[in-house]
Amino acid sequence: MTAPLNPLVPAQSGRLLTIDHRTAYRYRAPVLLGPHRLMLRPRESRDLRIIRSTLTVTPDATVTWAQDVAGNAVATATFPSQSTTDRLEVNCSTDVELTAPAWPVFDIAASAISFPFRYSDEDWTDLGALAVIQHADPDGRLAAWAQGFVAGTPTDTLSLLKDLSAGVAGHLVYETRDDEGTQSPTESLERRAGSCRDFAVLFAEAARSLGFGARLVSGYLYEPDEGAVGSQGAGSTHAWAEVYVPGAGWIPFDPTNRSLGGANLIPVAVVRDLAQAAPVAGSFAGGGEAFEGMSVEVSVAAR
Repeated sequence: MTAPLNPLVPAQSGRLLTIDHRTAYRYRAPVLLGPHRLMLRPRESRDLRIIRSTLTVTPDATVTWAQDVAGNAVATATFPSQSTTDRLEVNCSTDVELTAPAWPVFDIAASAISFPFRYSDEDWTDLGALAVIQHADPDGRLAAWAQGFVAGTPTDTLSLLKDLSAGVAGHLVYETRDDEGTQSPTESLERRAGSCRDFAVLFAEAARSLGFGARLVSGYLYEPDEGAVGSQGAGSTHAWAEVYVPGAGWIPFDPTNRSLGGANLIPVAVVRDLAQAAPVAGSFAGGGEAFEGMSVEVSVAAR
């Protein structure tokens, strides 16, 4: 079933990209599919505009749309109750216009130019759990590691966050991990290696330990020169983080590539914890050995 997401509209100036994301599941015997939660539609913003997008699910399913608490677009695919299948394919194809500048300038409020600073009561309330460490740090190792990047009191806020992002990249060696989930920040500090998810989690949790509001971002990396860490061809799935700084708002940091801003980043979901941003999640009813395998293919290319 194909569900149109946005009508074709005239493109404005900017980088025009096509994202194709295909996920396929194979089963050794026919199974009953439960509802599947799909997070594949990019987040529109002042820097990203969706021109066209289609979502195709095989076998045929009823697709409904909603927004979660963070404003991410979430589709739910519901399958006929008595229909069995030995395969499931989810395909999302999206054309976007990306206008994020390569060299962004952030207009940080005077009250937040120097660290430490205090969020307003309203911001602090709204940030809520995004300003709270999500992983246990009983020995204070993460907090001590993050504090090591504070050059003085006061110190420049943006420079501190840049140094923290570079510090994550300097501490960890990038590795590809196909297994689900992320390492805890303390595990990443101990192993000194991780995937882009682990880089992002370590950075966000370190920023939270210093009192910043931070959120994780799941989406796509576009790198036409194929020189970015974690890229596969011109584009791939990717994870990074954003930190809230008054005046500037949410500032993207990609510690995997030591980059600042969203020039090569296409967000799909912003979340407190990356477990909330699984592109495809669902269930099936069948024999214990029914599941055979899955494959994921992602392409991000200039139009």
